[in-house]
Amino acid sequence: MADNKSKKGKSDRNKVSGSENYEIQYFKEKMGVSSQAVTGAIRAIGSNDRKKLEEYLKKRHAK
Repeated sequence: MADNKSKKGKSDRNKVSGSENYEIQYFKEKMGVSSQAVTGAIRAIGSNDRKKLEEYLKKRHAK
C-alpha cells in the first residue's frame, strides 16, 4: 500500500518506512550505518518503530 503523503502526524513520524528510499537514506545518515543495516534491522526486530530501530542499531554497531 502506498504511503499517503497528505496524512502526516505523530504516528507517521514514529516509523521508518522500509519501502521509501528517502526515509531509509535519512535514517542511515542519522545513525551512521548502511542502507542494508537499516533494512536488516527492520527485518530483524520485526518493527519499523524509530526508537526500537535506533536502540537495535546502537547496540549492533557500537564500537
